[in-house]
Amino acid sequence: MNRISRVQAVVPGARRRVRVLLFLGLAIIAAAALWPPNSESAPAVFPNRVIRVIVPFGAGGVADITVRIVVEKLGEILDQRLIVENQPGAGGISAARSAIAAPADGYTLTLLTNGTAISVQLFKTFPFDPVKDFAPISTLGYFDWIFAVNAASPVRTLSDFLKAAAQKPGALNVGTVSVGSSQHLTAKLFRSLSGADFTIVHCRTTPELIVALLRDDIQVVVDSYAALKSALLDRKIRAIASSSATRSEILPDVPTVRENGIGGFEVTSWNGLFAPAGTPPEIIAVLNQGLRKALADADVKERLLELGIEAKPSTPEELRSRLQADIEKWRRVIEQAGIPRQ
Repeated sequence: MNRISRVQAVVPGARRRVRVLLFLGLAIIAAAALWPPNSESAPAVFPNRVIRVIVPFGAGGVADITVRIVVEKLGEILDQRLIVENQPGAGGISAARSAIAAPADGYTLTLLTNGTAISVQLFKTFPFDPVKDFAPISTLGYFDWIFAVNAASPVRTLSDFLKAAAQKPGALNVGTVSVGSSQHLTAKLFRSLSGADFTIVHCRTTPELIVALLRDDIQVVVDSYAALKSALLDRKIRAIASSSATRSEILPDVPTVRENGIGGFEVTSWNGLFAPAGTPPEIIAVLNQGLRKALADADVKERLLELGIEAKPSTPEELRSRLQADIEKWRRVIEQAGIPRQ
């Protein structure tokens, strides 16, 4: 075979090899384009679908409204819809069970409060461990308990009430809602630390407490600003003290219990968002940063303050520490008060 014939024989084979390589290259490019976006090589961006927030209280209450205000703004920040699902029940057990049963992927969250820390101590057996079963994200806000008297009462300060209680041991009454509530235990802690001799009485609802206060059946009521707001604004009752370590932003002229000489007294209620334990830290970080931005929004802060809630985020670690500290604090109060477990 001459030289020209050999070249002509080789060229078709080379052309075939080029075509095969070109085909393989195109196939690889096509496969890469079709590769699932949530694969290990290209993880999905969080969040990419609706987030469910389970609230252990009924619709329309302060906790429910607080959550709805915050998650509405959080949804704007994350560019994703958040829906609120109310599952009221004793101790928040129903809501907690639903959240624990959900995948730890950040798409199911729940609200826990300082009331959760109390409930753990009030039940003989509690079906979940709020510290171990949940991953904290951030607090939403803090609020005080208000000590208030009838506007016509001669009692002007909490110190006045303590002096009157000393003059008439056991004759004066402090009213709260149900046994074991945060309000009830706040009154118990106040009696324990002050050494005052007064009787704690209970009503089913705040309106019943206010009626009892106006009839002078009770001399002081302990409840939230949100619950007492209408009567305070109508000047039917008057706030004389708040329960936190520092004065409330909503009632800056009202002194704290500590300022009335009860050292060591401090009760600050809070609410916060949690995810099921095991939720990846990077997802917790996204939610935490979103909540920080939401709670810094001027409109959100104003709307929460109208409810007596001071918008304040936290780190996950700070929220965990707060929960643990409150569980231990209320354990001591409940034991000292001799409140039987249910």
